[in-house]
Amino acid sequence: MKISIISAVARNGVIGRSNGEMPWHVKEEFQHFKKTTLGYPIIMGRITFETLGKPLKDRLNVVITNQPGYTLPYEGVKIFRTLTEAVEAVSKLDPEKIYIIGGGQVYRQAIEFADEMIISIMKFDAEGDVLFPEIDPGKWNEVSREVRDQFDIITYEKK
Repeated sequence: MKISIISAVARNGVIGRSNGEMPWHVKEEFQHFKKTTLGYPIIMGRITFETLGKPLKDRLNVVITNQPGYTLPYEGVKIFRTLTEAVEAVSKLDPEKIYIIGGGQVYRQAIEFADEMIISIMKFDAEGDVLFPEIDPGKWNEVSREVRDQFDIITYEKK
């Protein structure tokens, strides 16, 4: 099983705003995200889930929150207290891959043990206060790059 981080990151490192708002809407990047994650479990923080507003179709949606008693009115959405608990539980389903889809706090934890990152680097700066963690070139190799009009899709593998 491979643990993969997937994110869209502005040129200046911004991935969002602390209220959960996404600072841009690039349809082609959303399509890439959907195509890549479809059929796989996705793990996200509570704010990311609440920003989405509902579970993403055709994927097991897993939400992490440290809020006691947190519930959601959706069948099939799993809730865990920690990223470690979420990954352990999902790995028991034996998926080929698990995608970590945000937000900032979850990415900072996941970057330590993820096997792969698929990062859409947007070709613009964005306003926001949630940043993607620094990618340490001593720990990650760029293995592919796909150039698009508004962003490049870079795949990294852990060294």
